[in-house]
Amino acid sequence: MSARSSTLASLLALAACTPETAAPVDELAPAEAWGEATPAPAALRRLTAAQYAAALHDLFGDDVVVPAATGPDLPLAGLVAAGSSVASYAPRAVESLESAAFSVADQVVSDPARRARILACDPATPPDAACRTETLRRVGRRAWRRPLTPSQLGRLTAVSDQAAEALGDPWQGLAFGLAALLQSPNLLYRTEVGTPDGGLRRFDDHELASRLSFLLWNTGPDEVLLDAAEAGELRTREGRLAQAERLLDDPRARAGLRAIFEDAWGLGGLDDLRKDPTLFEHAHPELGPDAREETLRLVEHLVLDADTDIRTVLSTRQTFLNPRLAALYGLPAPDPEGWRLVDLPASSGRRGLLGQAAFLALNAHAVSSSATLRGKAIRVRLLCDEIPNPPVNVDTSIPEPSGTTRTLRDRVAEHLTNPTCAACHELTDPLGLGLEQFDGIGRWRTTDQGAVIDPSGDVDGTPFRDAAELATVLAEHPDVPRCMARTVVRYARGTLETAGDEPWLGVLEDRFAVHDHRVRPLLLELVASPLFTVAGEVP
Repeated sequence: MSARSSTLASLLALAACTPETAAPVDELAPAEAWGEATPAPAALRRLTAAQYAAALHDLFGDDVVVPAATGPDLPLAGLVAAGSSVASYAPRAVESLESAAFSVADQVVSDPARRARILACDPATPPDAACRTETLRRVGRRAWRRPLTPSQLGRLTAVSDQAAEALGDPWQGLAFGLAALLQSPNLLYRTEVGTPDGGLRRFDDHELASRLSFLLWNTGPDEVLLDAAEAGELRTREGRLAQAERLLDDPRARAGLRAIFEDAWGLGGLDDLRKDPTLFEHAHPELGPDAREETLRLVEHLVLDADTDIRTVLSTRQTFLNPRLAALYGLPAPDPEGWRLVDLPASSGRRGLLGQAAFLALNAHAVSSSATLRGKAIRVRLLCDEIPNPPVNVDTSIPEPSGTTRTLRDRVAEHLTNPTCAACHELTDPLGLGLEQFDGIGRWRTTDQGAVIDPSGDVDGTPFRDAAELATVLAEHPDVPRCMARTVVRYARGTLETAGDEPWLGVLEDRFAVHDHRVRPLLLELVASPLFTVAGEVP
């Protein structure tokens, strides 16, 4: 245990002994349309690494350096948001969180500009006991997403006062109090478990505020939202919708939207994208970040700027490019300085998400493309199908190229003669083969090993000739909007749906169609629904 940890533990032990305009409600499903269901139980959710950093930046400013302290985010059924409901902190992460808390606290108390953001007194004057108490109360309300109880505030104040006296430094006394706040489970976990109400658990005012802000901003509530919670406004459908509209109109909604789609499509994997530079000329360290930025900029444009059918993300020829991605796509640089919205030429063969480097490079091997990985991503991420992992004793490799099996289609066909493999690969590989005219990094090609690539196939009986037609067929597939609605619900609740959720999920999917598959109305319908306000009891 570090000296600071020992000091803080001792002090905590000592302290323990010391005494807008309303939302368009008429455009949404009426409350009675939802009927009854048996929702999945609520879960205690650990903050993701991004949420932890965002929470501290909200408190102290974007210029504060937040150390990486939480440990890796682990997905459940492909979603980090769902994985957060079963994740905890390893002992090493607890030590890192302590170090990070003191690092951030020291940055705040040592800089007058940062002190001015939080102090309840003159930032140029060492804080007295009353100032430290009021500062901890203010910061604690935002950090813990609800007011501190008198006993909690008293304990933190005692820690701060005793540290100030022991160290002879009022600023260090405040730093100890802030560090205690920042490593508390009240900050590190989203305690949104509700209270019993007739066989269900109903979320309280502050839990609803937290659910709203993390869904729409991917961070904790601001002062306005906390005030609304404490005024009881979030208990009503109209009050929640008014706040949801406000949050969606705020620039922070862009970060929230990005977080939803980054999780839904597994784009976090681009952080560690590795491609063999001896095989792929355009492999470089910026490829992963560039690819993710292209996809998320397009989502922002379609959802927040154009407010259009989200299925367009699969079929559009518009995208955002910078010079590096333009070179990968074989196009002139649209802007020597940064990003620009462009219309891809029809001859490029690229349409929407499936033609972007984010999807193509992420769902491929380090040295080659992969029909299986790309097809599985389509099935799981876009259609919400379940594809089981192969048995542990099955050889999943495909034959190497030969004189008779040069293209991946030829080799996959040979591979699928094994009945143990065929059941799953028949679902994935025909879709992935539709993208074979893009190599493992996403560059266009028409041949493989000197043989002409055949990108044709079908999606559940609907034929396509190439990647462009595959994108069009998928954009019209009925399971795409259904999957999107369910993914948003999983993200918002941090749990997977159960059979008891089906009546409410069916209503939400129908409403998504009524709104022409636009994401903003989908989010508002969700916020207004019981899917957002209640959970089931733990069996």
